[in-house]
Amino acid sequence: MLTILTQIGGLIWVINECFFKLSKYKVATPFKFVTFISIYIFCSLLIVPKLAKINGRVPLPIFNSKNLKPHTLITPMLNRHYVKPRLKEDLGIIANRINQYNKHLKLSYLDANFPFIDGFPLLPHLSHDDGKKVDLSFYYTKNNVSGNFKPSNSGYGSFIEPLKNETNYATYCKSKGFWYYDFAKYFTLGVRNDLEFDLISSKFLIDIILRNPNTQKVFLEPNLKKRLHLSDEKIRFQGCHSVRHDDHLHLQIN
Repeated sequence: MLTILTQIGGLIWVINECFFKLSKYKVATPFKFVTFISIYIFCSLLIVPKLAKINGRVPLPIFNSKNLKPHTLITPMLNRHYVKPRLKEDLGIIANRINQYNKHLKLSYLDANFPFIDGFPLLPHLSHDDGKKVDLSFYYTKNNVSGNFKPSNSGYGSFIEPLKNETNYATYCKSKGFWYYDFAKYFTLGVRNDLEFDLISSKFLIDIILRNPNTQKVFLEPNLKKRLHLSDEKIRFQGCHSVRHDDHLHLQIN
């Protein structure tokens, strides 16, 4: 489970357990847990970034960027914030453009990639495995005022439901047997219901992304694509085999 969540956690747990197994001293389980957490934090902050750089990946900023932020600190804590240097540079440019457009807005990233090994899956995502993908938050308003508000604590699962005249792809996909299509609704870690989807700012974000020459594709629910009056072929439907993309958007570069 630690390997699935963090990539490196399982290995550190095994090393920690082996050390105490081979030592002459018996220690209580809580102490083992404390040493595991300590080693994990040390490796995540000081060792993994240097090794990941050799692997061609770099961490997205946590505290050292004015306009590019993790939506939740859980993402970097689990080492799910690594990307190719080119994607990090692109996100920095996009974040600065957004802040120039509205000084109250930051660019919030969600899951990106693990630090090591192309092809190593970042579950539950199907394609976050090469450093070229990242999920980004939409923008929302509170009392008709734009800001860096988010409806879901995890960044996932708080969906922008289709309007009456729009196709409900969640209903369609689930009718085809893809029962997990909206499964993210169980992983919000809490929601707030006083926000409205900021159509204008979210469209501005997507327009900036589409103008980026490195952008290969953007996953977005087709009804949202229509609502935002977007027609670029880079915006694609991820398919029923994946999960809903009306709680976030998925960016992939070349």
